[in-house]
Amino acid sequence: MYCVGIDIGSTASKVAVLKNSEIVHTMLMNTGFSSIATSEAILKNLNESGINKENSKIIATGYGRVSVPYASKTITEISCHARGADFLFKEAGTVIDIGGQDTKAIMLNNGRVSKFIMNDKCSAGTGKFLEIMSNRLGVTQDELSRLAMKGQAIAISSMCTVFAESEVISLIGKGTPREDIAFGVIESVVNKVVQLVSQVYNDKYFLTGGLCDNRYLIERLGKALQNPVTSIPMARYAGAIGAALYAEN
Repeated sequence: MYCVGIDIGSTASKVAVLKNSEIVHTMLMNTGFSSIATSEAILKNLNESGINKENSKIIATGYGRVSVPYASKTITEISCHARGADFLFKEAGTVIDIGGQDTKAIMLNNGRVSKFIMNDKCSAGTGKFLEIMSNRLGVTQDELSRLAMKGQAIAISSMCTVFAESEVISLIGKGTPREDIAFGVIESVVNKVVQLVSQVYNDKYFLTGGLCDNRYLIERLGKALQNPVTSIPMARYAGAIGAALYAEN
């Protein structure tokens, strides 16, 4: 039997397939306008890979988990991210997940959630914030980080994404170097994440989600937290891996 975890996020959807507790297949796609259409596309891809409802157990999680009618069960993303991170990092600590629409900080103890906090009221400090600011500067998110490495300290003080975008527009109008604005954008995200994470303080941090490949952001986050932040490319799939592990039980 295959154990399948499907994480339908607000921006990206991830799939992890386990067999005998080993990851044998992963999948990543944009969620797009319809999470229902995304779940149907995932099922088609799984079927083409020889994984179907007859030879697998499927658990769904994430923002759009109710849009996966063929899942046998849905589980919250907090539980799934915690379990997936424990599987990947095998250490106690605090998991930081910077998602498209929210940011989560989850304290792990013996593989279980001992405390968590979540920002789901404002897109500041999330992947959506970076997407909006990158678009405003006419660059990709990878290019934004490369520009920020060359930038000088500049503060973007607005706590709201809409007002922060207005602040960036004003800086552009004043002729502020794009590198400096990029630096300010990254620091703004880091500062908001640190404010959240400070409520579940730890001395070990693990980053999951779509920004786990952003080495510059990880470095700045570690400096602000005064402790290293560990991540690996597979951490993007932490929620899906956690769901698949729940399917094993």
